[in-house]
Amino acid sequence: MKPPEKNVAARRKTGRPLSFDREAALEQAMLTFWRYGYETTSIVDLTNAMGVTAPSLYAAFGDKKRLFLEAARLYAGDPEVMAQAFDRADTALDATRAMLISAATAFTGEATPRGCLLASATASGSSASADVQKVIADIRTSVADQLRIRIVRDVDAGTLPSATDAKALAGMMIAVIQGMSVLARDGTDRPDLLSIAESALKAWPMRSPNDGADRSKARP
Repeated sequence: MKPPEKNVAARRKTGRPLSFDREAALEQAMLTFWRYGYETTSIVDLTNAMGVTAPSLYAAFGDKKRLFLEAARLYAGDPEVMAQAFDRADTALDATRAMLISAATAFTGEATPRGCLLASATASGSSASADVQKVIADIRTSVADQLRIRIVRDVDAGTLPSATDAKALAGMMIAVIQGMSVLARDGTDRPDLLSIAESALKAWPMRSPNDGADRSKARP
């Protein structure tokens, strides 16, 4: 529970700065949520991992929910950076391959929890966390939309078949990433995840010489 505002104000009146590195503390919070999940992570878990007191946590981040959402944004990264990476890739296939390789690598890091924070931290929860689950779902949807836009660009350029279902193709690759996260948490190692990624990419549609010039059938 957040402490009364008058207590927060009283602390601020003393003029004492927060005695911790906020960015480092946020990273530790991210790792804790990643390891244990949103609802099952307690304030005690967080303060122990972050090396701060509960009042300092509340003063710096507001409450557990806001701390988690900030940690999730740190994990997900800047959406503009991802959009630029998709845009700069030679093809949507190249962009997707890079995304899958990055996921397999991140899900099996030696210094981080297994799997994906976005996939596991809110995989289940009570109705009280429905708004948090919605924010995480929106992050995944945003990534899928960015990939869909890149796929449509390839369809328009004739790199992909005119009948390519861009939304379904992007959704399939996001589903592969979610599945890779589950497997990583089950103990699947990085080489096997990379093999799964390459197998998934074999389902990528390829334009045949007989594919017509009319690409109006592409479904965004």
